[in-house]
Amino acid sequence: MVSPENTSGYLVPRQPLRHSLTVVNSRFVSSIRRVDSVKAARAGLGAIRAELSDASHHVYAFRVGHGKSVTEGMSDDGEPSGTAGPPVLAVLRGSGIGDILVVVTRYFGGTKLGTGGLVRAYSEAARQGLARLQTERKIDRHMLGFEVSYALYEQASQLVTQFDGEITETDFSGTVTIYARFPVAGSPAFALALRELSAGRSEVILLD
Repeated sequence: MVSPENTSGYLVPRQPLRHSLTVVNSRFVSSIRRVDSVKAARAGLGAIRAELSDASHHVYAFRVGHGKSVTEGMSDDGEPSGTAGPPVLAVLRGSGIGDILVVVTRYFGGTKLGTGGLVRAYSEAARQGLARLQTERKIDRHMLGFEVSYALYEQASQLVTQFDGEITETDFSGTVTIYARFPVAGSPAFALALRELSAGRSEVILLD
């Protein structure tokens, strides 16, 4: 069975990436990594600043979460207001990727680019980095618990797999109690299938 939740969730970085772009003697280094919280984004920014400490600017933008529950942040880091952080964030928004930090580090090459040139350079640095980024799909899951008879244990386990669930614990004392993590979007369909399998005797309980 191919369940609808396999197409839910959102894209996140699979692994860190670094890409370099030269514009009129200035070098723009894009560092991209996955971050699951604002705290992680701040820590990631600090690590990149420490690693590339000889650079002129560390412009950044991040998006934690996705859709209506996203938290965003950005900074021009000393560049003229609006010429660096907002363009990087705009490119990031257009990518559809969540849980992501993009830091564009600039090594000044001695030639001023002007406000328009900075906007184009930072946008292109972010765009090229994201174009090379490998992503994977993150699916929000929660824990469900349910009881079935011994006679239905094997069928119930197969049902969990069919609906993309992951069994974390099974208790065989008395009836069989199964604890499993499911994609949030697919839980109602699993609960309905379980009721049908057990003729209405088994119900799921949300545990987190």
